[in-house]
Amino acid sequence: MSKPAYPLVNSKRLWQRHLDMARIGATPGGGVHRLALTPEDIEAHLLLVKWAGVHGFSTDLDAIGNMFIRRAGSDSSLAPVASGSHTDTQPLGGRFDGITGVLAAFEALETIHEAGIETRHPLETIIWNNEEGSRFIPACMGSAVYTGVEKLSDMLAREDKSGVTMGACVDALRQALPQAGSRELGAPIANFIETHIEQGIELETNGNTIGAVTGMQGYRRFQVHVIGEDAHSGTTPRARRKDAFAAASDMTHALRERLWDEDDEIRYTIGRFEVLPGGISVVPGRVNFCIDLRHHDEGILNDLGDAVPRVCKAHAGPCEIEITEFLRLPPMSFPEAMIAGVEKAARRNGFPHQRIYSYAGHDARHVARLCPAGMIFIPCWKGISHNESERAEPGDIAAAAQLITELLIDQAV
Repeated sequence: MSKPAYPLVNSKRLWQRHLDMARIGATPGGGVHRLALTPEDIEAHLLLVKWAGVHGFSTDLDAIGNMFIRRAGSDSSLAPVASGSHTDTQPLGGRFDGITGVLAAFEALETIHEAGIETRHPLETIIWNNEEGSRFIPACMGSAVYTGVEKLSDMLAREDKSGVTMGACVDALRQALPQAGSRELGAPIANFIETHIEQGIELETNGNTIGAVTGMQGYRRFQVHVIGEDAHSGTTPRARRKDAFAAASDMTHALRERLWDEDDEIRYTIGRFEVLPGGISVVPGRVNFCIDLRHHDEGILNDLGDAVPRVCKAHAGPCEIEITEFLRLPPMSFPEAMIAGVEKAARRNGFPHQRIYSYAGHDARHVARLCPAGMIFIPCWKGISHNESERAEPGDIAAAAQLITELLIDQAV
């Protein structure tokens, strides 16, 4: 089958869809608070299904809560050519992280459908569940379970801070979508391409609209429990204290020194830090915190990560510590053919573009275990992301959707 002429996406519709989605979980600061499979996130899923129904697209759910919106192809035996991302956000997050990839993929399906283009392969928009990992640990959970990186039963048992399990949330999504079919975990995908805001400043600095992503840096994540002893702050002298906060502070300071580098390539973050019991006049007897460590060189990442438990134990003082490494992924590269395909489509449309490396993690990392996968980055204002001020321009979003449309056609006809 010869490739048809490429239809143009409806940029006004695509932008309006972003505005519509941004109302679900909207915050006073202009961002979005829509954690995985909360009522707000389920509402976002339902809105997508409503839009899909206009065109007769089908919807499936799998056992971990990933959602698949499908436009049928002429050969039902072929695996789908797919694009997508995620609908969940960080706490007080932005309006574009994740959802832009979902809406660009859906706009591509609509554009191809409205143009009457028949494809041999089915086309799909995929919404991967719990990408952010804000409500349930780990991040990219849905794609990790789908591709066999994580075990389904372990992930369904994960609890949020209120003790609600992921399994209960997946059940709630299924109940909200009784018309949805079922998708087997690990079912074949022919190709996958994901659009995302860059979450950095390289594209904006260089004046480029499109980034053809070459790969992602690796990361190691640790959960640390510092166990001391609650005590009265007014009557307990320093020599008798087992102050978990003091010990944790010493650990984090020592880690910062150990993980500091002149070239500023190491990414070391403590984004979650909990002091218990939280009384003003109580010496804290417990601290829980998480470490996010990333680097693009696997050898350096291994060495740095191996040092984390040693540094923490050396600065525990009178306290005990428990350290668990709950996620470890090496750096990865996307296939050259996928990278070159993005570049070719960008040149065809006259979009300024470049190759770019991803320092953030995305679902495409896991999907690349199943099929050829790639990513398209677009600029975001000042590189700000995971923040209510996150911003992307309508024209850049439309450019990415145009490339997704053309790549799906190229791979599916």
